[in-house]
Amino acid sequence: MSTDNRHQLPGEHFEPRQTATSDDYTPNQSKSLPLDPPRQRLVDDILALYSCKPTVERVKRYTSDCVYDDQFVYANDRYKMAAQWFALPKLFSASVNNGYQVIKNEKDFIQFKNDQSWTFRLIPKTARVTGLVSLSLDPSTVDSEFIQVKYHKDQANEKDYSHEGLGFSFKKWQADNVPKVLDAPEMKEFEQDKHAAKEDVRRYGTGTEDGNAPKEDFTKM
Repeated sequence: MSTDNRHQLPGEHFEPRQTATSDDYTPNQSKSLPLDPPRQRLVDDILALYSCKPTVERVKRYTSDCVYDDQFVYANDRYKMAAQWFALPKLFSASVNNGYQVIKNEKDFIQFKNDQSWTFRLIPKTARVTGLVSLSLDPSTVDSEFIQVKYHKDQANEKDYSHEGLGFSFKKWQADNVPKVLDAPEMKEFEQDKHAAKEDVRRYGTGTEDGNAPKEDFTKM
C-alpha cells in the first residue's frame, strides 16, 4: 500500500516496538523537545486524559480504528478506548501530572517520558508512576490542526508487550468488558466505532529484542 493510503490501515499496523536498557522513565523537563502548536495541543489533550479530565473532543484525538496498549488494557477500537478514559474518574479521585519530557518528535511519531500520581477513590493511597508513552500518528492528520493517534502505547518497565499469555488475556478481557458496565453518556458518541476495521493482534512470544522490540537507551534522552 502506498504511503498516501497508509491512513486506511487499522491501528494494529502502527504499533511501535521497543525494549529499554532501564525501567527508569523519569522525565527531565529541561531536555524536552519543543513541539509546534498543533502537536503541543495533542500532547496537552493526552495529558488531560491521563489526569482524569476526559471529554468527547479529547477522545476524538484517536482514530476510530485506534489501539490503546498499556500494562492493564489492550483496546482495539475507539469505543473500547473511550471507556477506559471515562472510567478513570470513577476509579481515581485525582490524577496529577508531575512532568513530562518529549524525547522523540518525528513526522508520524511522538514519544515522551511521563510522571503521573494516581490517588485511588476507595483507599487513601497515591501511587506515583513513570512511563514511556509512544504515539503513532495518523498519517492523514499529521499536518493538520487536529492531529489524531493510531496507536497509543504506555510502558512502565523495560520490556515491551508480547501480547501472549494470561496477562494479555486479562488486558483484552478488561477492554472488551468495561464498556458493557460503564455508565457514561459520552460513550454514545463512539458507539459506531465498535465496527471500526481491525486486524488480528500481533503476537511476539517475548517483549525483548527477539520479540521484535529493538533496544534503546532512554536514560540518555
